[in-house]
Amino acid sequence: MTEQTWPWPAGAATGIGSLPGTDIAEAQRIVFGELPALPHLPELPARGPGADMIGRSAVFLVDLAVELYTGRWRVAARGGRDLRRARDLLERDLDQLTEQADGYTGPLKVQAAGPWTLAASIDLALGGRMLRDPGAVRDLTDSLAEGLRGHVADIARRVPGATVLLQLDEPSLPAVLAARVPTESGLHTYRAVEASTAATALRRVVDAVGVPVIVHCCAPDVPLEVVRDAGAAAVALDLDLVERLDPLGEAIDAGLGMLAGAAPALPPPDGRAPSSARVAQRVRELWDRLGFPAARLPRQVVVTPACGLAGAPPEYARAVLAACRDAGRRLYEFG
Repeated sequence: MTEQTWPWPAGAATGIGSLPGTDIAEAQRIVFGELPALPHLPELPARGPGADMIGRSAVFLVDLAVELYTGRWRVAARGGRDLRRARDLLERDLDQLTEQADGYTGPLKVQAAGPWTLAASIDLALGGRMLRDPGAVRDLTDSLAEGLRGHVADIARRVPGATVLLQLDEPSLPAVLAARVPTESGLHTYRAVEASTAATALRRVVDAVGVPVIVHCCAPDVPLEVVRDAGAAAVALDLDLVERLDPLGEAIDAGLGMLAGAAPALPPPDGRAPSSARVAQRVRELWDRLGFPAARLPRQVVVTPACGLAGAPPEYARAVLAACRDAGRRLYEFG
């Protein structure tokens, strides 16, 4: 393979997205303090409706309003109180980011749900998921692509020294491809989406935003071929859920970057976060099994928690981020 670079410094670590608590100023201070090589815009679902992954991402939809109804987001004629609250929370987060990241130079990651997870989670006005209607999915994808293009541009204006990376969270993608998304009754599932169709929708978003895109999927059977065909720069996955090494090895050999989820998102019974040595060892073991040169590891791989940390105690979440940071440095220094 010819010499290649990835959109982060060697030995970097980052978070997947969510953190515990409701104080966005403190969350951003933690991220910029513990993850200086690749900070991310943290998400705080504990703040309630509109701070959840679907509600927060619905803010980016252009000319497509949603509302919260009986605990679920659905398409609406106009946005209501919950969508306004989601917009207010995001604006507050971005204002805080402008202050916290003043003078920052380097890569900065932001996250949003991808089109397939949104389509599998948002209901049509007349019932059933958007996933049931291919036309609705196309409209959703185009709307999301336009909104995320504007969001990325806004981040770049607010933090002019940053190189923006976009992470698309697609936990539902394997279920969408395998016809495992249940219908409203729970008695049936929606028809499987073809891999080529899934990749085409993701590529529309990738092409629209114009920055490197990471596809995150904390589920077994991550569809790596779809991620590659979509033009993503990297995949983010939970190392404990990697079952087949050959597809991952092929993707890495082809140049796909990897955000390696190597630290548990929830504490073990003793409550202690893993050491940086253990986290680094977890990543190195997988890399050795794949058979790639050690020198390539710290350049192509970013160390992360296995998934978001919203369900963890605050002290554990901070310790995990620190362990990932130091693990990245270990891999760089001893790789």
